[in-house]
Amino acid sequence: MAERSTAAVDVADNSGDEPLTAKADEATTDGTAEAQDTKGTKPQDTDGEHIGSEVTLPTPDLHSGHKLARRYRLEECVTRLDGFSSWRAVDEKLRRAVGVHLLPADHPRARSVLAAARSSALLGDPRFVQVLDAVEEDDLVYVVHEWLPDATELTSLLASGPMDAHDAYQLVSQVSQAMAAAHREGLAHLRLTPGAVLRSSTGQYRIRGLAVNAALRGITTDGPQRADTEAIGALLYAALTQRWPYESDAYGLAGLPKGVGLIAPDQVRAGVHRGLSELAMRALANDGATASRQEQPCTTPDELAKAVAAMPRIRPPEPVFTAPPEYQRTTYQQGSYGRPPARPGASVTMPVMAAPPAPLQSRTGKALKWAVSALLIAALGLGSWQLAETLLNNESDDPGSTQTEPKNGEDGEKKPTGQLLTVKDAVEYFPDGKAQHPNDVHLTYDGDSSTYWRSKSFIGGPTLAPFKQGVGIVYELDSAQSISSASVSLQFGGNHTTVSLYAADSLSSSTPLTSMKKIATTETTGTEAKFQTKDPVKTRFVLVWITDMPNSPADRYSGAGYKQSITEVKFMG
Repeated sequence: MAERSTAAVDVADNSGDEPLTAKADEATTDGTAEAQDTKGTKPQDTDGEHIGSEVTLPTPDLHSGHKLARRYRLEECVTRLDGFSSWRAVDEKLRRAVGVHLLPADHPRARSVLAAARSSALLGDPRFVQVLDAVEEDDLVYVVHEWLPDATELTSLLASGPMDAHDAYQLVSQVSQAMAAAHREGLAHLRLTPGAVLRSSTGQYRIRGLAVNAALRGITTDGPQRADTEAIGALLYAALTQRWPYESDAYGLAGLPKGVGLIAPDQVRAGVHRGLSELAMRALANDGATASRQEQPCTTPDELAKAVAAMPRIRPPEPVFTAPPEYQRTTYQQGSYGRPPARPGASVTMPVMAAPPAPLQSRTGKALKWAVSALLIAALGLGSWQLAETLLNNESDDPGSTQTEPKNGEDGEKKPTGQLLTVKDAVEYFPDGKAQHPNDVHLTYDGDSSTYWRSKSFIGGPTLAPFKQGVGIVYELDSAQSISSASVSLQFGGNHTTVSLYAADSLSSSTPLTSMKKIATTETTGTEAKFQTKDPVKTRFVLVWITDMPNSPADRYSGAGYKQSITEVKFMG
């Protein structure tokens, strides 16, 4: 908790804005020192964007250790800018790190920040860093969001060099699909910079600051879809060339030479994938020109996502294997170990070992061999007779039986060790795009049976199909483990709950259920579903999938209907 990981915080970066207290060498969102002013280098600054007042406003006078709502303890101020500040904090109730944006309640953009945060929280898409809370309290407005300690900013990734074609393809594919989903719900980003894109340890890209970063700065535009599409094109351009596609330097990247205009990525650096180069030009504002092939420009994230999907799939590079070293002949000489070296000129005579006599060649030895042979023959005959008698007795007792049942513990199966497996992370699985309560999934493995994740209340049941195929959560273990048993503690009993376990390959909801391997299925009328696998399945990601729910009465969260809640999940290896 004490370690700083600014790559995981959705904070406002200083690129394009002059901070109140942070100077050229102070920390920005990227977690590095930015000595340059990138104002006017982003597509948002040149495409009809309107930025809020330049009047500097006093930021809230808070300090480390201050608590919000008796729950969020501020740890470290990451950014102070234009009347608001961003902090790394600790949620003492759930014992986890979070990020917090703070601004005075009388700030001219306080209302729009609250509205943007609440709209972003309703989206519930796991491809975005989730907003956890948005509150106005004690003359303060604050927005609480996720902190991803294992994620790395795109800024840091590009600092080490351009991406290969496969990584750049994954970047533009995942980011364009996520932004297309956000725009379908009426949400725009408008600050989609390299500091706003994170890559997790599993290779999934997540976007932070949806709608909130723009609201904090008062950024608006007449064409939000075109602005976000051009921003994705700039990210792809930077990933292919390690250059920012404008004349000024920005985000630790060198800009293009002045006076040459926007040139295609494959003209900036040799070896760039031709299809991705043309795709970047189609997304960037280019006065209608799209490199050598005259294809229509992409003006919305949805058009860009479709253009990516229409490309031939780019495979990852083949692994490089190092050839083993050549065989080296040893200098060891047989028979020389432990012997003193011979004197020069002296001849060395090796002792001659006489061949050992053949064993048991005497008269007594021959008699002993015959005696042992007779005993072995007798033992074999006695054993064969006893075995035949046992088989005949079994056949006489049970004429219809053709095999004997193994006794308890003699079936030859390897018994499970019963070791409790550690859950590292979890996200809600909703392939139909309709989430239940994605912000509560961590409550199913926090060790507290009084907290839970719950589904919505459905009218039809107990089988949810065809209205909904099911609801569930994908859990990530600390490594690939063999799962032999599991238990899922539920809140509601009744007729009936059906739960299945699947081995998944990632935390993404885009993975279809048909591509997963089913581990086990159980049906219960109580409040606990237990699983016991015949053959343990090795996997790192486990999907708990509920397809049938009991009819339960109304509570303070939802009305009566077919619903279920998960309080605790345990996987055994």
